[in-house]
Amino acid sequence: MTARILALCNQKGGVGKTTTTFHLARAAVRAGRRVLVVDNDPQGNLTSIAAAEAVDEDQAGLADALSSRAPETIRDVIVPGVWPGLDVVPTTGVTLGYVRDELVIAGAGREGRLRQALAQVTGDYDLVLIDCAPSLDQLTINGLTAADAVVVVSESKLFSANGLSQLLDTIESVRQHYNPQLTVAGVIVNRHEEQTVSGRTWLDELSQAAESRGLSLLAPLVPKRVVISDAAEAARGLDEWGSAEATALGAIYTDHLTAIEGAAS
Repeated sequence: MTARILALCNQKGGVGKTTTTFHLARAAVRAGRRVLVVDNDPQGNLTSIAAAEAVDEDQAGLADALSSRAPETIRDVIVPGVWPGLDVVPTTGVTLGYVRDELVIAGAGREGRLRQALAQVTGDYDLVLIDCAPSLDQLTINGLTAADAVVVVSESKLFSANGLSQLLDTIESVRQHYNPQLTVAGVIVNRHEEQTVSGRTWLDELSQAAESRGLSLLAPLVPKRVVISDAAEAARGLDEWGSAEATALGAIYTDHLTAIEGAAS
């Protein structure tokens, strides 16, 4: 049995993709899954919180596994994660940005390099989570081509409603040209301010934008709470944080994982 592969995407930065990837990985590990997270973002933020040990800038990582100029495979670059059952394909330094540029001018097959690389290890895991860069470039196209399903990470704000259609158009293009089995497993709404007029207004806009494309927002919404990012930055699961609020928030990601895996199956 091979792993289910999920790509977490939004072309806008700062919406919480990396934090969401981290907390979903924690939920999966707690459920007994063998999990691989792939840091497909040149900023390398996921690596800094999910890897058990600091990864040196000159250490081989995802860039090497994707580049035609390097001999390493995905299996060669995987490092242990912060919890038993979690492994990480790391990104550090500037090399992934160089590989992104390499992919722009590469010929046929460039969109499938990550899919081919992951094929070597999917039998070792139950779930692979790809944290995509905040863009719709060749790295994200590779993430979408490798994935069974996409999880859109958004916010109840203006750009999120406006940008959703652009992202879904890109997903549809990938489906048509590279990955006909690709589905959208759902939309996670982050940092929702339920008590504000603007939060409620843009949630309505986002809901309508999603529904017009046959998608639903995953429930419950993720509220705006500092502890969610604090726990991730401290490389700890919300259940490990030690407060009742954090534990309750951690349960949201367990619910989302259940919904996502059901939709992606």
